[in-house]
Amino acid sequence: MTFNPPIGAHIQFQEPQKPVSILDAELEQPEDLFNVNTANHWLRQASERPVPKMLFGKFWFEGELCILFADSNLGKSILAVQIGNSINTGIPMYPFVVESQPQPILYCDFELTDKQFESRYSDDYQNHYAFRDDFYRAELNPGSEVPKGFANFDEYLIASLERTIVQTGVKVIIVDNLTYLRNETEQAKNALSLMKHLKALKNRYGLSMLALAHTPKRDLSQQITGNDLQGSKMLMNFCDSAFTIGQSSTDNELRYLKQIKQRNTEQVYGYNNICLCRVNKPINFLQFEFVGYGNEIDHLRKASERLNEGQMEQAAQLKLEGKTLREIGKVMDISFQKVDRLIKASTAKA
Repeated sequence: MTFNPPIGAHIQFQEPQKPVSILDAELEQPEDLFNVNTANHWLRQASERPVPKMLFGKFWFEGELCILFADSNLGKSILAVQIGNSINTGIPMYPFVVESQPQPILYCDFELTDKQFESRYSDDYQNHYAFRDDFYRAELNPGSEVPKGFANFDEYLIASLERTIVQTGVKVIIVDNLTYLRNETEQAKNALSLMKHLKALKNRYGLSMLALAHTPKRDLSQQITGNDLQGSKMLMNFCDSAFTIGQSSTDNELRYLKQIKQRNTEQVYGYNNICLCRVNKPINFLQFEFVGYGNEIDHLRKASERLNEGQMEQAAQLKLEGKTLREIGKVMDISFQKVDRLIKASTAKA
């Protein structure tokens, strides 16, 4: 089995002086591979370090590599920028506490163009929202090429990210999004490779990271779990915490936040205590607004309401032919209300 050390790790192997057995040879490996001490020593050492502070309530703590995942068009980027701005200014997003002092933020935006970003944080492209000067936004340069000395784009990407971290001095980074960075693929193995690199950077520079990711197509009548994350088993092993955004079946404009994985706290926002929010834009800042708590089961699609893909396509085609909802309902032998849901679902999917 090949051992690949993290980026920047320096591991020197020395020949054992008198290897009388395989066990002896293994015991005489260099000290920097394992740091072994008593459990009490680790507790004393840890007690001298500060307690991790909340960055976004119980969802994300300092020093964590956290994943925020959701389906497309549910507002991952909107929430991520809002979280970053809260940490940058020190002003909490009610009711989610931010315990850290205001600090610089690096938002790696690989989803929006600068004009799309402007649209979200201005009043019809006028009256721009005033971010702090140490809220840094990065986007990929479409004309850049991989310089000599780098084996591929991935190596160049990580090196560029590390250089930016050093130059800006940031300790909090948001990556939007995890899968897009890997040459615009959705392959879980590629996202896993990036996660390993991000975790190495996190450990090296003492960072707090929030990585955004997509979910594959899922059954909307079932609760959201860690299995709904693209490449879930592998990615979940590498992150410290994770939470998700769901869409209510009772109101298409209603979103909910739910904890999926946590290490620094108990689960506060589980299936029976989700955070309900609406996306709103007061003047010039698109944002999530908290409206209350709820139970996830009340916001899931009922099993009897599951929409069949074949029906969606048939309803959409009949609609294109000029038929009314009631006419389509007669052809398909379903209610016109279900026809409406099928057509809306088909449009959203497209």
